[in-house]
Amino acid sequence: MVPCRNLALLPLAVALSLPALGASNDPQVQALLDELRMLKERYQVQQNALMVMEQRLRQIEERGQSGAAGTQIAQAGSAGSGYGTQLRENAEPPASVEALYQEASGFFGSGTFSIEPGITYSHYDSRQLFLNGFLALDAIFLGNLGVDQINADTYTFDLTGRYNWGNRWQLDVNTPWIYRETTYQSAGAGGSTAQISEATVNTGPRLGDVSAGVSYKFLDEGPGRPDAVLSLRIKAPTGVEPYGIKLDPVPGNNNLNVPEDLPTGNGVWSVTPGIALVKTMDPAVVFGNLSYTYNLKESFDDISPQRGVKVPGEVRLGNWFQFGVGVAFALNERASMSMSFSELISQSSKIRPEGEDWQTVTGSDANAAYFNIGMTYAVSNDLTIVPNLSIGLTPDAPDFSFSVKFPYYF
Repeated sequence: MVPCRNLALLPLAVALSLPALGASNDPQVQALLDELRMLKERYQVQQNALMVMEQRLRQIEERGQSGAAGTQIAQAGSAGSGYGTQLRENAEPPASVEALYQEASGFFGSGTFSIEPGITYSHYDSRQLFLNGFLALDAIFLGNLGVDQINADTYTFDLTGRYNWGNRWQLDVNTPWIYRETTYQSAGAGGSTAQISEATVNTGPRLGDVSAGVSYKFLDEGPGRPDAVLSLRIKAPTGVEPYGIKLDPVPGNNNLNVPEDLPTGNGVWSVTPGIALVKTMDPAVVFGNLSYTYNLKESFDDISPQRGVKVPGEVRLGNWFQFGVGVAFALNERASMSMSFSELISQSSKIRPEGEDWQTVTGSDANAAYFNIGMTYAVSNDLTIVPNLSIGLTPDAPDFSFSVKFPYYF
């Protein structure tokens, strides 16, 4: 590399000489100018070749220092850069590709520790029509009817810390703070759809359910096989539980009852094993994940929503499967885009009041599907901005969620 640094003086000398020599019409001077231009072009080619060699050397050194996981990230970057064969062979992976690879696999290769603050806004809008009566002569409805609408807005600020050990193991802790505001509307007071009542309940910001996880990368990407990461996550019931929250009627409308408070957690311990796969398919990065959440049975002093009534009992929250598939592309040196589909399928929940049998909670099963559009923007080698828009595809999913995360690597 020393000759490269010495040759760096040549373009400056040529640049200073060309204007002065160009003022002369002497044929010998013109021939010298042409020769200098040719030397300059040859020097530029040599400079590019030396730069490529230096970058390849740095890649080899980094792979030797960071181990197998760092090797796979470099390979994923070179395969997913989208800049064509020449650049893929001659340059380092763009920062955008490393960012999207880290986002897809859950691993980071540029540091041992990372802090990731994030904020998420979710909106949910649900309308339901309730009929309480019967049809007379198959045409006339006799009884009460009600139209209920729920508009829910949730703001979540969460902070995640991750520790990477040997580019093979990863530990993380996530702490969320949640602010919720829900507006309840109901028509049908006294049997008339013209009478509408509305009530708003808000809470927070308060602590949600804190979770911690461990991941292990057991398979490195190669011909015909992806990177594979196993994970295990535990969530603690540190948020406000949803059981025992009392419902109060809204004056003037016997169809509408609203809760006195809004929960910020599930109230039970949960364990989630999962697996994530990542494969580079030039010029894209393809990823998928599958997980299963098992919720432990929990006892509570009160599970009744009725004011003035206290009923101790047990709750068995429904377990759920969650899976997702997606693809990501690098747009340029720093920006990348991803698209994915995810779905959560939940079983029904059950409760057992003290001294009674287990009862299935009607309507507690769910199927929430989402279409996600995300980006990663590498502000620097240490800081990345990750916005994501999630659009609900089923009635059980929020209408949309928008989040922005700011992972910073040390």
